[in-house]
Amino acid sequence: MSATPVLSAADFGREEFGTGKRLRSIIGGSIGNLIEWYDWLVYSAFSLYFAKSFFPGRNQTAQLMNTAAIFAVGYFMRPIGGLLMGIYADRKGRRAALTISVLLMCGGSLIIAVSPTYRSVGMLAPVLLVTARLLQGLSVGGEYGTSATYLSEMATDRHRGFYSSFQYVTLQGGQLLAIVVLVLLQQVFLTAAQLEAWGWRIPFLLGACFAAVAFYLRRRIGETEAFSNHRADQPTENLIRVLLRHPRELLTVVGLTLGGTVAIYTYTVYMQKFLVNTGSISKSNSSLITGATLLFFILLQPAVGALSDEVGRRPVLVSFGILGSLFTVPILTAISHTHSTATALLLLMAGMVIVSGYTSVNAAVKAELFPTQIRALGVGLPYAVTVALFGGTTEYVGLWLKEHGHEAWFYWYVTGCVAISLFVYLFMPETGKRSLAQD
Repeated sequence: MSATPVLSAADFGREEFGTGKRLRSIIGGSIGNLIEWYDWLVYSAFSLYFAKSFFPGRNQTAQLMNTAAIFAVGYFMRPIGGLLMGIYADRKGRRAALTISVLLMCGGSLIIAVSPTYRSVGMLAPVLLVTARLLQGLSVGGEYGTSATYLSEMATDRHRGFYSSFQYVTLQGGQLLAIVVLVLLQQVFLTAAQLEAWGWRIPFLLGACFAAVAFYLRRRIGETEAFSNHRADQPTENLIRVLLRHPRELLTVVGLTLGGTVAIYTYTVYMQKFLVNTGSISKSNSSLITGATLLFFILLQPAVGALSDEVGRRPVLVSFGILGSLFTVPILTAISHTHSTATALLLLMAGMVIVSGYTSVNAAVKAELFPTQIRALGVGLPYAVTVALFGGTTEYVGLWLKEHGHEAWFYWYVTGCVAISLFVYLFMPETGKRSLAQD
């Protein structure tokens, strides 16, 4: 077997290594990230169709609450994934951890694709669904920190914001792919009755196949020079003990993630259901709106990431905090009352512009806070804990408040989370100028 290739920041800086090749290298290293997030988020995209297959329901909101609860349960495996995969990535390498995470995701998608329904096996059906989501939660819990670390270490200091923004390009690309599959099945291949009866299994089967391809690709990506040099030069230490020497950095990751994760899950994962269940938008139009805004959102990421390389990470984050605190309630209120597909699309795009101030730079900021020795663990673990507590429960909170007649309180809940993060942004250091990402 040939040795694993090592691509370094120095390689990226050579004149003959042009911008196109550099960009292709970053994208090539994150293709698996896109597929992982497709597998993770396709659950939410199709929950409107498979909810009744796993839960005998009184009404649509109750069924969606059950699927949202399992969505949240999967998130509580993410801290374990962030811990185990983070340690593995910091011990054995970024490539090795990325390869294992996509294999776990493949298994989870395959279980959902072949699971029997509640009518066939009773409570065994939701048990299998929970099992699959736990496997996927373990996978995606390790994916974020490791892929953020991989991209930041592959990038040059001058353009780290730009290249690290591709984590959310591929993350949201995974959700966009899920929406494209949904729209094609809705509009071209299947009727609504067929989708609810058996068609919802197709995207999970596709996800398992995509993940198998990603496993093959990830076995062939290069290891980063930062990790290779560190492994050769540094003695082995207890990584948890080393991590606890950075309490301020850990709390900074929690604080800067809180508002961002609630906002992004509101405008992406929950929004498709919000448009149908609260607004007056049909399921098919909801899918089209979500797909169009995700494409717009993806295109924003590199632009805002590049802006952070010029003005700094902190001003971009502060902009998100201020705009999110001021405009979340008006945007969500307007979406809930509109009957126009075009109006809903424009309002959601406005929300995406605001959230881009977080998504485009957060991977770079977190990676820049920690040294190589504990970077994957330091980025992945506190992020996963925060997302488990707040991001993964976002749509359940929204649905619960709607069920109890207080849906407007949810808009203020999102605003409050963003405001807390704004406080952190105002007092955190500028990581773009004092980066540890190549240490």
